[in-house]
Order: sequence, then structure tokens, then C-alpha cells
Amino acid sequence: MIFADYALLPDGWVKNVRMGLKDGLIDTLVDGATAQPGDSHVSALLPALSNLHSHSFQRAMAGMTEHRVAGRDSFWTWRDLMYRFLDHLTPAHVEAIAAMVFMEMQEAGYAAVGEFHYLHNQPGGARYDDMAEMTARIYAAASQTGIGLTHLPVLYSYGGAGAVELSAGQKRFGNSVDQFAALLEKARHAATALPADTVVGIAPHSLRATTPADLARTLPLGQGAPIHIHVAEQPKEVADISAWLGARPVEWLVNNTNIGANWCAIHATHMTDNETTQLARSGAVAGLCPITEANLGDGPFNGPGWLNAGGAFGIGSDSNVRISLPEELRTLEYSQRLRDIARNVMLLGEGSVGAAIYKGAAIGGAVAMGRNAGHIAIGALADLVAIDLNHPTLCGLDIDQALDGLVFAAPDGVVSDVWSAGRHQVRDGQHVQREGILRGWRTTMAELRAAL
Repeated sequence: MIFADYALLPDGWVKNVRMGLKDGLIDTLVDGATAQPGDSHVSALLPALSNLHSHSFQRAMAGMTEHRVAGRDSFWTWRDLMYRFLDHLTPAHVEAIAAMVFMEMQEAGYAAVGEFHYLHNQPGGARYDDMAEMTARIYAAASQTGIGLTHLPVLYSYGGAGAVELSAGQKRFGNSVDQFAALLEKARHAATALPADTVVGIAPHSLRATTPADLARTLPLGQGAPIHIHVAEQPKEVADISAWLGARPVEWLVNNTNIGANWCAIHATHMTDNETTQLARSGAVAGLCPITEANLGDGPFNGPGWLNAGGAFGIGSDSNVRISLPEELRTLEYSQRLRDIARNVMLLGEGSVGAAIYKGAAIGGAVAMGRNAGHIAIGALADLVAIDLNHPTLCGLDIDQALDGLVFAAPDGVVSDVWSAGRHQVRDGQHVQREGILRGWRTTMAELRAAL
């Protein structure tokens, strides 16, 4: 049982809420209640967000790519450095890094992660004896941390638009459609040993990493599960796809695929107004990664246009250079303010911007992950986060200002507890497996530092 002084229910804040959890779901929910001995007593309870887009291994690169070199640094120069870094990662490293990332996400307030997983092969491209070896390592990290997992094996067949051959740095990602189908089957089978809230979707990496014919063969493999794809992250990507297919990436996808609510368009940064409207109305969720998009110089998302078209959105931490739920949300809003020279942009009409962003990301992220979450109600997954209203950054605010305080003022330390499908993994601000996970991380980083 959980007792919350305040809980954010679909209709707003409610005082003195007591709820019971069973089989990972919210089983009972009573307001105006009294705390009972043995209850987990928290200050304010919110629906926890899903982190819908993560490349966990990139967390180990944080701080390694911020040294300016001759010429103009860009996403593409960063990518070259990332490829060289990959040559040193072993399966054991990937597992330890993923465990660290998943723990950090939970301590930041996320209950679940969408792992966009394209690191399949050995350095040089040779298969592991078990082609799903790296997927097994992600599953092991999810099991250790208890995070909710939407696993998204990636189809990555080509090195660029026009079926360009994979470069040396990309060979660890490579699969044909047939190989990908076999890998996906193994991933689905292995997932049956994980908690019941585990989801396995598919992720055609991008139009530049596949072809129209291959994509047509791949999409049916999704079987109604989440489908995530990078779209329009960089102007060069848009130009390359336009020159090859005669249409911009989002334009081509809207006109040639059956996009729906199980799709997540990662980044969706460089879109025309018409593309923004069409993609939003398709039901696809915009997968936004504001910290990474700022770090890589991707550019700002068209938030007002998306909202005006009724679009849903969620957030992810992508490269994991910084894992912070409040900072991710505030960076989204600040990117809009800087572009438009305005304040309080990510909201239609009047009201709390912090509440609009938080609630929007909670619902949109859950949809993109295939999770019955994002709201507190009987029968929903118990993806829950508790924040401390007595924290110095929140104690002077009314309850109706709490989400504005969380998004725009609070540090990560306001999170006291997190439940992932009812698994109480963060208590008093720390993950229950923190020490063991940190040991594995430090060992891995020492080995990588010696190798680089």
C-alpha cells in the first residue's frame, strides 16, 4: 500500500490518497484516506514518465566528445567518434553500462525505458555465437534494475541514403531483413523470462539505414507493437533522402507507410509546417530528446505547430550525456523560448506550462512504449514517482505550482521513490541495487579508459 499526502490523478491533485498494488497494477485507489502502519508514505505521487529513446552504451562516452578540433564540429563528426569508441565495448561492458543508465533513469524519476538497440555484432561485424547476445545483456541490466523495458531491436542495413555499404564503424549494427527477423524472434522468446510488462517492438533505424523495399518487408514484423524510427534529425539527412527518394523523410513516410499511434517519430526536428501537421494527425508520438538534441546541435522541434495539430509527444535521453528528467523537460520548453523569443510556449491556451509538459510527456511516452501507464487509475500499470514537496525548491509553492517547480526549478534530488510496474526500486532517493551497479560501472570505465 502507498499513502500519498497528494496524488496527481487524471482530474487534478487529490489529498490523502491510499492505493494498493497487485501484479504490477494499481488495484485500489481511495482519496480522503488515512495512512496505515506499514504504508509507503510519500509527499506527492505522480504518474512516472517513460524514457522513450535510449542508446544506453553512449552513456560511457559522456564528456569525451566536447573537445573542439579544427573545422566545424557537427553531429556527423560526433558520430565518427562514437563509431571508434564502439570498437572497445564488450558484452560485459554493455551490460554494466546499461545497468548504470537504467538505475540513473529510475533515480531521476523514470519508470521505464525504450532501448533503441542497434549494437548487435562483434567489432568488425562478425556474429556472436548467439546472435542475440547483446539483447541478452540489455535484458540482464533491466532485470538487475527492475526498470520497465520496451526493447527495440534495430534494423540497420546500409551506411547512408541510397543503400550505401556499411562503413567499418557501422558493421556492429548490420543486419539484413532476414537476419533481423531471426534476431527479433530470439528477442521475443527471451523476453518471456522478463516481467509481464516487458514489450518488444521494432526500430527501422532511419530511411538512410534501410530501403523502401526492405522497410516494406520489415514493418509487418512489428505485429502491432511499437515501431520507432529516426526521422529528420539533421538537415543533411533531409537533403540526402530528398535527393534519393524524391521526397523529404517525413513526407515519404506519410505517403508510403501506414503510420499510426504505435509509431514513434524520433527527433522529427526538421519538418515543414505541412509535414508537422500530417505527422501529428497520424497519431504518431514525437520522440523528443531535448538534451541530446542540444548537445549534438540538431536544432529545435516545432512545438507550437505540433500541439496545434493535436500531436502527442514524449521524451527520451538518447545519448544519455545527461540523465535528468526535470532538465529534459525544461530544455524542451527553453528551446522553444529561444527560437520564438517568447515565454510559456509548450501549452495551448492558458494554464501551467510545467503541468502541460509533464502530463503530455507522461501520456505520450506511455503510448510510444506500448505501456498502459502515464496516468494514475485503477487497472493502470503502477509506474509511479514520488517527489518531496518539502524540498527547498518546492516548499514555498502551492500544490498547483508543484509541477512548474519540478520542471523549471528542481534538481534531480526531489525524487524520493519510484515504482516500475509496482516494483519499488528507488527508496529515499536511491536505487535498491545502487552499490552493486556502481561497482560494475567503475570496473567497466577503468577498463575502457585503459583501452582508449
